Amino acid sequence: MSGNQVTYTFEPLARNCKEEFDDLLDSLAQACKVHYGARLFSLAIFGSVGRGTMKPDSDIDLLIVASPLPDGRMKRVEEFRPVENALEPEILKKRILGIHTYLSPIFKTPAEISSRPLILLDLTEDARILFDRDGFLRGQLEALKERLHELGARRVVQGEAWWWDLKPDFQPGEVFQL
Repeated sequence: MSGNQVTYTFEPLARNCKEEFDDLLDSLAQACKVHYGARLFSLAIFGSVGRGTMKPDSDIDLLIVASPLPDGRMKRVEEFRPVENALEPEILKKRILGIHTYLSPIFKTPAEISSRPLILLDLTEDARILFDRDGFLRGQLEALKERLHELGARRVVQGEAWWWDLKPDFQPGEVFQL
């Protein structure tokens, strides 16, 4: 150091990425419980954060099951904005620590979950359930896992990508349901 120059070095906290995300997930669960109240049925994290294989720039994929919900994705996103606003200060603090995450929510009603949307396929493998009133989502995922087993379905992994082979013995013209 010469003259009036000052050198600053950044020393990240002695915590790992998983712990930083866990703190954020605790706050997320609390904010969702407060915001949705008795309407909240389930809250689950999936994707890399659900699997525990997150990186500092991983997004937080989350499934919110609540009823009632507004019709249409954009109205549901708008209704979720207070949760994002409540988490914003904590997300900004995480950025200082090198965690550059954001929320990627999916909103479903219990009836929509009961119709087995395709997003549930990945949740059968990597869901981390943060809240589940009366075991609703867990029960839905267990029933879907059982059906996938009956079909002989498998998740095919190739590198960091995957796809589902839902019925390996599928015959042209055959119809099946999840």
